[in-house]
Amino acid sequence: MAKVNVYLGFDGNCEEAFNFYKSVFGGEFTYMGRYSDIPTTPGQPPINEAYKNKIMHVGLYISKETCIMGYDESMRELIKGNNFSLCVTPANEEEARKLFDALAVGGKVTMPLEKQFWNALNGMLIDKFGITWMIDFPLEEPKY
Repeated sequence: MAKVNVYLGFDGNCEEAFNFYKSVFGGEFTYMGRYSDIPTTPGQPPINEAYKNKIMHVGLYISKETCIMGYDESMRELIKGNNFSLCVTPANEEEARKLFDALAVGGKVTMPLEKQFWNALNGMLIDKFGITWMIDFPLEEPKY
């Protein structure tokens, strides 16, 4: 069965926010990656210099079941109050594909469900009701 966690978007202060959340909840970051960590892909535009040191992804488990995740928005205007998505972690790859395809019906895929460089099957979409979803199936056991 899938679990759902929140993915928070920030306007350049994600690292500061997550250091604060870590001081509140405790725990360790499962990963903190910067935009400069993204491998160069032919045909893709280069990362904006202003964002190279900003956070591409960070995760902080606040319990075994609950992970808060975040990033610094780099490609569109961030709207406070609407700067989050629901991140579904399915039980297996089949469930990941089934959930992604079902949520995409009548909506808009913003990133196809594909294997990513951080060793996960990941995709993003906005459903027909305007809710932003991320499907993220780790291809190796997560570190709590």
